[in-house]
Amino acid sequence: MTAVIIGIGNEYRRDDGVGPALVAAIEPCLPDGVRAVLCDGEPAALLDTWAGVPLAIVVDAVQCEPSSPGTIHRYETGEVPGHPGSASTHALGVPDALRLAQALDRVPDRLVVYAVEAADVGFGTGLSDPVQLAFPELVEAVLAEVR
Repeated sequence: MTAVIIGIGNEYRRDDGVGPALVAAIEPCLPDGVRAVLCDGEPAALLDTWAGVPLAIVVDAVQCEPSSPGTIHRYETGEVPGHPGSASTHALGVPDALRLAQALDRVPDRLVVYAVEAADVGFGTGLSDPVQLAFPELVEAVLAEVR
């Protein structure tokens, strides 16, 4: 396997479902050697999925203050913020999982994180309008990483 794309989130919490929506959209388009998987954001599951992989791409929703819903942020391993003003929609976020992976020597060779600013993570299905409008750009950006 050359790459894994990990969609984090819960499709029943509106914009938190951006990761699962991305996995569903790109699965039919993936080149050989690339797989897409769903993850609930639990750090041990992330570590198991990305350990030893040349390229891991993580897609997750984030809540930011101030907020600009639908904005797509791209980070690589050394840039993944754990900064004030943004938070994962899960108990522990990707920065926490990355720190744990580094401590356990279970990081991928290269990690790329796409964090999409959420407008609504309440109960319900379907992405909010701002996230839905940004979704095609997200799909193209992730596919460009593995082509």
